[in-house]
Order: sequence, then C-alpha cells, then structure tokens
Amino acid sequence: MYYHNHHHVLPCLHCHPHSYIRMVQHLIERCLVLHMNRQQCAEALAKYASIPPCITVTVWRELQKENTDFFQAYFHALSSYRPFMGR
Repeated sequence: MYYHNHHHVLPCLHCHPHSYIRMVQHLIERCLVLHMNRQQCAEALAKYASIPPCITVTVWRELQKENTDFFQAYFHALSSYRPFMGR
C-alpha cells in the first residue's frame, strides 16, 4: 500500500510573502465565518497559527479597504448577533 507523506509547511513571510499573505487572508476568512472581530481573529491566529497580530491586523485592514460593503454588512450583522452569543 502506498502512503502519502503530507507535511504542511507554512509559507515564510520573507521567502514567499505573497503566499504568506494569502494564507493569512484565508485564515481571516475562516475567522469571519466564526463571527470573530479583528481582535479575536488576531488573538486566535497568534495562538493557533503563530502569526504575529500586527500581520493579521494589517491584512484585515487591507481586506476591509478592498471590501468596504462586505465589512459594513459584517459589522452590522456582528453587532446584532453578539447579544445572542452570550458575550
């Protein structure tokens, strides 16, 4: 039987900045699905993916600039969703 040995190596910010930024963007999108705000997302990525919060915040801000309408709707939905989350 043939087994694939999958080693998931995270891209390096210095060696492959485009890949690294795309990875951070993807992780931010996963945080958005979980209804996280920017601070919660930065904390989660720092803890679970070892991504410095300043990188997460910078990528988040760029996404917000590029997708203004989405983020306005997201923040509106998030603010009305929060009271039901027991927070």
